[in-house]
Amino acid sequence: MTTRRTDSHPDLADPRVGAPFFSTWRVGTPLRQRQSVEAIAGAWERRSWPADDLLGYHVYSGHDASTLLHYSQWTSEPAYEAFVKTRRQERVDEIETAVPGIERLGLGRYRHYRSGGPADRGGRVPGCIVIVDIEFEGPDPDRQRAWVDAVFEALENEPAPHPGGISAHFHLSTDGTRVLNYAEWDSAQSHIEALAAPGDGIGSATALWQRVQTWPGLKSTTVSRYDHALGLVPD
Repeated sequence: MTTRRTDSHPDLADPRVGAPFFSTWRVGTPLRQRQSVEAIAGAWERRSWPADDLLGYHVYSGHDASTLLHYSQWTSEPAYEAFVKTRRQERVDEIETAVPGIERLGLGRYRHYRSGGPADRGGRVPGCIVIVDIEFEGPDPDRQRAWVDAVFEALENEPAPHPGGISAHFHLSTDGTRVLNYAEWDSAQSHIEALAAPGDGIGSATALWQRVQTWPGLKSTTVSRYDHALGLVPD
């Protein structure tokens, strides 16, 4: 199979994705962001698609003008490990030659847990991806799930949902310590406006949101905005 570039956003709730991976690179400047994206595209498009078990690979440019987010959709972790052993290094070497000095900040291994959003998306294409990274004090898979369930309860009872929100896709880290929400918004401005509204975060000042924000063991919350810069899929 050949490798094809696509502008389409990934389906985060695709049931075939058994091992979604997220990672971040720090590249330093907007120019190096663009150069890195093109280097990734070139290194992949010049080679055949590496495995049937890889459903898609997407890269996002951070609004901090310094980072790139990577999201890959694997059917299983063993399939990814096989790719690492045989096909990954040649791509890494080519990208590093084109853009030296990339700082790779680590790979996060996750499982998709729950997705939600308006029943009718109205055909809207996300104009901004918001990544909410939640860290807890120590591993506890039950706590991960309970916290996400509490977020959904707060969302379902939100008195003033912002119309710019399209969807939310919650992932649980395999080590039991983190939750990652991949949220689709119609624009960065909509997300900024939602944060500026009364309440802490995008939710109103309700008891249900307060429960989410003061959950026992909740250590930190990091929010980052991105633009979809590159999609790679098998052709």
